[in-house]
Amino acid sequence: MLNAIPLKEQHCDACRADAPRLSEGALAELQKTLPQWKIITVDSIAQLERAFLFANFSEAMAFAQAVGELAEAEGHHPALLVEWGRVTVRWWTHKIGGLHRNDVLMAAKTNSLPL
Repeated sequence: MLNAIPLKEQHCDACRADAPRLSEGALAELQKTLPQWKIITVDSIAQLERAFLFANFSEAMAFAQAVGELAEAEGHHPALLVEWGRVTVRWWTHKIGGLHRNDVLMAAKTNSLPL
């Protein structure tokens, strides 16, 4: 899953319905590389989730817009919940019903956005 190129500089691969989900070992490694992200289960589907905090709604909206632009550029889209002073981002791969390498990359790229 990881290589010499920083995660935030890698790009998503086109994902197929038969693409492999991340292994338990890869998920454990993920916890080390992206400690701010939680692995949650929603409707039996593993997802990466992180809440980003802001001073107000306007800053939260601007961050959500930046995440949206990142998602469009990579062709991989999260669930976003925008609240006053908070944006919750969830990444998972719909086609495989779980976590894929792309989700890890997108979490790292999300971390690199200006707050």
